Amino acid sequence: MKLNISGKNFAVTEALKNYTEKKLGKLERFFDKEVEAQVTLSVEKSRHIVEVTMPLNGMILRGETESYDMYTSIDAVVDKLEKQIEKYKTKMIKNKKRAPEYVGNGRKTLPEEEVLIEDEPKIVKVKKFSLKPMDIEEAIMQMELLGHDFFVFSNAETDGVNVVYKRRDGNYGLIEPELL
Repeated sequence: MKLNISGKNFAVTEALKNYTEKKLGKLERFFDKEVEAQVTLSVEKSRHIVEVTMPLNGMILRGETESYDMYTSIDAVVDKLEKQIEKYKTKMIKNKKRAPEYVGNGRKTLPEEEVLIEDEPKIVKVKKFSLKPMDIEEAIMQMELLGHDFFVFSNAETDGVNVVYKRRDGNYGLIEPELL
């Protein structure tokens, strides 16, 4: 596994880097090919935050955890990613699809008993609406007026469907999808 480890608001020590590599290295058993991961270790006041992002077969595996200790956060994010991978494999088995090379053919297999379909979240509402072309500022204003954390709109400048969202830091983000 190729890791790109960076620090935000502090310098990553060699001990932290080695610990991160060791812990995330445990996820290699799920992958047949080398996987690249972006790891960001950050400190905000007394919170130690770990973010891991791994692109897999056109999907993105992402985990983020925080605690009062960086080592605890690293352990928690590895547990979270492991559960996500197992959940993904379970869905592939449930749907009787062949799991992609990265995850499905990993050396760890799930016993049949672990396929629990009842616990899966379900789509309980489908919402259809027409998109009014607007600029980004107008979309942010509309989102705020509705009291939502995100807003889907037709971007008048690009003629594409975009999403604005409120970030945890109080700023805004913009998602501009691209077709592959």
